[in-house]
Amino acid sequence: MGMLSRLFDRLLGLPEATTPDIEVVRELRVPMPDGVVLRADRYRPRGSERLPVVLLRTPYGKHKLDVTGTARVLARRGMQVVVQDVRGTFSSGGRFSAFRQEKEDGLATAAWLREQPWCDGRLATAGASYLGYTQWAIGPYLDPPLEAMCLGVTAGEFRTTFYPGGVFALHNLLTWAALLGTQEDAWLSGLLPNPRRESRVRRAMAHVPIGRSDMAAIGKRVPFLRDAAAHTEADDPFWADTDHTATAAAMNTPTSMVTGWWDLLLPAQLRDFAALRAAGRHSRILIGPWGHDLGAMRALLAEEVSWLSAHLLGDTAQLQRSPVRLYLQGAGAWLDFDSWPPPRSVPAELHLLGRRALGWDGPGTGGPDGFTYDPARPTRSPGGPLLDMRESKQRDNRAVEARPDVLVYTGAPLPRRLDLIGPVTATVHVRTDTGYADLFVRLCDVDRDGVSRNVTDGILRLPPGKEGVVRAEVELQPTGYRFQPGHRLRVQVAGGAFPRFARNHGTGEPVGEAVRTRPTRFEIFHDAEHPSSLMLPVFEG
Repeated sequence: MGMLSRLFDRLLGLPEATTPDIEVVRELRVPMPDGVVLRADRYRPRGSERLPVVLLRTPYGKHKLDVTGTARVLARRGMQVVVQDVRGTFSSGGRFSAFRQEKEDGLATAAWLREQPWCDGRLATAGASYLGYTQWAIGPYLDPPLEAMCLGVTAGEFRTTFYPGGVFALHNLLTWAALLGTQEDAWLSGLLPNPRRESRVRRAMAHVPIGRSDMAAIGKRVPFLRDAAAHTEADDPFWADTDHTATAAAMNTPTSMVTGWWDLLLPAQLRDFAALRAAGRHSRILIGPWGHDLGAMRALLAEEVSWLSAHLLGDTAQLQRSPVRLYLQGAGAWLDFDSWPPPRSVPAELHLLGRRALGWDGPGTGGPDGFTYDPARPTRSPGGPLLDMRESKQRDNRAVEARPDVLVYTGAPLPRRLDLIGPVTATVHVRTDTGYADLFVRLCDVDRDGVSRNVTDGILRLPPGKEGVVRAEVELQPTGYRFQPGHRLRVQVAGGAFPRFARNHGTGEPVGEAVRTRPTRFEIFHDAEHPSSLMLPVFEG
């Protein structure tokens, strides 16, 4: 085990372990106020006395390699780590209710830990994705507060990630729901790929109604998927208790964040970071060329060692880093800044023009461009911020750009490099004949060989039933990207991006129950009265 641990450390570029001999106490019983017992494992340097505790709360099994690896890495550097199965998963009792149980159970667990003779009263938290959410569920409410939080590819609320622009994020939601519904079926379920199940889940993305696609995917009900399909409206109070962003700014806990340009939670995490910094809180963020993937997990583990060593063990050597460190894609360079977005990023307007062109000088002329979106044959969209690492990130977009239901606007070859760092938005003037439609906008990089690769995109559900020309404001994923000289910018406009996002059936039926489909005719305007454009964050470095 010692040799494997040293090899693991070397592969991850971690500093040398200070206390390689650790002990593990398994299946600690943590009682909840309602009588349910949650189970946890404790990792610590052998023979140590009272220590602070780093808490990881997971729905994926405390025995899984990612959390056991993290626990061992931290314990071998002098820390004490408790890994807990959340309610209703694996060895813990009760019923799992995604996102809705983590505040009460997390606070009860923190109180229990502080009462233990082996805990000195100080607590910190760590973990990624849902494990990051379990940190947000207690961080703003604990008194005394946490010593530190390490937040990987996560956010204080997930609702806006479930429905970006008000559209049901089908691919990611069904993929996660299928994982939740099958992860305890067999011992190897979380260790080895299951191509047959993955193929079935992919086919189930075309199932209608969406609210029952869990049965098509894995043959049984998944309460989370059904809740998500039934509560899609922005003002639905169903998600109110799962949103911890309102109280985040008052939290004094030092926070370290890790995310990636291709992570589905990036927009929400950047909003969390900006709110903390605006409130004067001690927070830093690392943004790399990752998705919701192993690259982000590797970076997070190194960040956890650094941040927790500083705030629990007094090793402050690495606290001098700038609050924002990001990777500029296409340049192969890491850049440091004091704030997000960088102050040297200047908004520049890229206009949609006639004859499917793009330009910087002003709005176009001429009549609108049109296409028909048919939900029975939905527009595809490769790549992007997906949970499935095999399909995510940048992909060749030429096949989808050849479709008649996709408008393509292309700029002239760039005379010099163009760096974009910051938020990206699109303003598109659009008219539809049904009043029930979604608008998908994607920015691509076209290289000298004509290969078009996606850089960032966004989608918006248009105001239902509204007639006439609508001024649609679409939020695209923030980016840090270099376009090389001779490359061209390209903008796609479409009525959907399936299966990443659920189809708009064009009928106004509720998302979770819609079955019938109706084609929608789109008109995209780009004249002086209706200027359509992208606002790009041009970095003047």
